[in-house]
Amino acid sequence: MESNSFKHFVELKKTFGSADQAKPRTVFDISGNKYRLIAVVDYALQSVSIECVLTHAEYDEGRWRK
Repeated sequence: MESNSFKHFVELKKTFGSADQAKPRTVFDISGNKYRLIAVVDYALQSVSIECVLTHAEYDEGRWRK
């Protein structure tokens, strides 16, 4: 992401096709869909704050949404 500059989610999605919005977070499928990286992307500041990395099963439990 360091070499990219995204103005909004649509631009990010073009580069990271597996990314999904779960406002205010962005969820990335990683490692062949085995894991989920959950982050807050601040498009104005061009920063990413990683909240957690979960297995697919942990993600499905939904506790990360709280």
